[in-house]
Amino acid sequence: MSYNKVVPALVKSSSDNIKRICLSHGRFRSTVASTQRDEVEGGKEKQVDECTVVKAAQADLIIQSKNTTDAQTQKIEIDFDNTHEAYKSKDNIELLRSLLVFKLCTFDFLVDKNKELMDLSKKVFGQRLFERLMKMTFYGQFVAGEDHNSIKPLIHKNQAFGVGSVLDYSVEEDLTQEEAEKKEMDACVSEAEKESPGVDHREKKYKAHRQFGDRRGGVISARTYFYADEAKCDNQMETFLNCIKASGGASVDGFSAIKMTALGRPQFLLQFSEVLVKWRRFFILLAAQQGKSGMDALEQKLELEQLKESLTKLGVGNKDDIENWFTGEKLGSSGTIDLLDWNSLINDRTSISNLLVIPNVETGQLEPLLRKFTVEEEKQMKRMLQRVDVLAKHAVENGVRLMVDAEQTYFQPAISRLTLEMQRIFNREKPIIFNTYQCYLKEAYDNVSVDVELSRREGWYFGAKLVRGAYMYQERSRAEEIGYEDPINPDYEATNRMYHKCLEFVLEEIDHNRKANVMVASHNEDTVKFTLEKMNQMGLSPTENKVYFGQLLGMCDQISFPLGQAGFPVYKYVPYGPVNEVIPYLSRRALENRGFMKGSQRERSLLWMELKRRLLSGQILYKPVY
Repeated sequence: MSYNKVVPALVKSSSDNIKRICLSHGRFRSTVASTQRDEVEGGKEKQVDECTVVKAAQADLIIQSKNTTDAQTQKIEIDFDNTHEAYKSKDNIELLRSLLVFKLCTFDFLVDKNKELMDLSKKVFGQRLFERLMKMTFYGQFVAGEDHNSIKPLIHKNQAFGVGSVLDYSVEEDLTQEEAEKKEMDACVSEAEKESPGVDHREKKYKAHRQFGDRRGGVISARTYFYADEAKCDNQMETFLNCIKASGGASVDGFSAIKMTALGRPQFLLQFSEVLVKWRRFFILLAAQQGKSGMDALEQKLELEQLKESLTKLGVGNKDDIENWFTGEKLGSSGTIDLLDWNSLINDRTSISNLLVIPNVETGQLEPLLRKFTVEEEKQMKRMLQRVDVLAKHAVENGVRLMVDAEQTYFQPAISRLTLEMQRIFNREKPIIFNTYQCYLKEAYDNVSVDVELSRREGWYFGAKLVRGAYMYQERSRAEEIGYEDPINPDYEATNRMYHKCLEFVLEEIDHNRKANVMVASHNEDTVKFTLEKMNQMGLSPTENKVYFGQLLGMCDQISFPLGQAGFPVYKYVPYGPVNEVIPYLSRRALENRGFMKGSQRERSLLWMELKRRLLSGQILYKPVY
């Protein structure tokens, strides 16, 4: 689906980049396989976003030895049990705070009622004392400060110990469930659906459902945005721009993260996602007709002549039109069409609303997803694309890499599609735009492999952030209640295998051509060790800045800081904002840490070990030196 065919009538007044982002030159090829991504799996993993690269001198905890099979390759191993190095950036008060907060997170009553208890504390102690109490505990552990200026000391300290930052203004609306549901239904239901519900060709997965209108439910770590109006989307874009500028000012090659649902009405993401998925299914149907079902996504290649016959019989186009599709795009020169070629065949539209057309196999016709779009709905779609373009260009201007966070599976195909279009434009000379892949999804490997292949063919830099996922509980509950296939892997071990499979694939791509880049966003020590082992085997040096690591502020310092001091690019996701306005973020952090801390005593035991070591060695007033 070539964006430059769609946008001219839609965005006449927009920049060329918008035309190309939205529907770039050449083929609209990409991962329709892509249907999701974000962070956290079963309370064991968390969402991460990232920022500055700071190189530090290698510390004593690193053991370097010559590889016996390659005298030129240095093998780097990191001792994650060395508490002296892991916590040298923390004073004793900070260690005690971590122990207290992590312990409190293991008490179910405190966690389940954390919001109510914080509200009660505010009433009992008053605003000033409440804020001081929060800064001594949960806020101080997980949030960097109230504004850009107040977070600078923490950012500079982490930089001194080799750890960069990804800034995130973590203020959220404090909506009731009823308010959130109303906003979601208003934002996700088109005027045509309101006038004639059930008439249009919509799948229930890609329609808004009031019982799941509050998208905050069952979500760990990921922030949630609800659409109010276009002015609010503009304000949220300005917030992202400020974070991009701050990241650019803090370091070279910083990172910043954005969410697509903050930038426009989610109705478009739902509808575009449904179209992409249905066209993908159409490809799979045609492959099955040629006896090629059950193959990996890239192995399914349609015989061109059989494909033309099938499309003609289905009435998708007349014989001359179909012939022009292939010759016009110069496809099928090998006699076959694969998934990456497929999307170039499905668009000759002149506006985004007309793009939302799907094949009806029963009638053999291309039919509109909705009967009509209002002028205002067209404008809203256009504005979302314009905001994405503005952010991408500012990232380039400020030398910042932009990570697009993953969201729910019913939004994700469109999010991934738009992200890929940005990559095709802005990743020509170096990796600027990074897509996020949620490895708790059954389709994760197909998504990654298809997108890597697209980057190979077109010669741009592939950028990925690999996470386990943030929406597992919500996704499973929604699929079961509404009645569609659960998109999540069956268990945590299956997710681990998927994560490592995707990671190994990208690492091999880096090894082959050095044009791929990956952020290993994980709190799982085994995953980090797996990555280091593969890097050693492939001879990938941390100084090449092809493999990055990321964790949340206030968590897993025993992983982040040893990596940073070893010279690896590693980042902390750094939330900031006024105390009262980040309460929703802190509330989720408590819920997240309950599962994390119950599942592992390791971090607490390491904290105790370091605290005892300092006390026994007389370092009662220990202060970090940097």
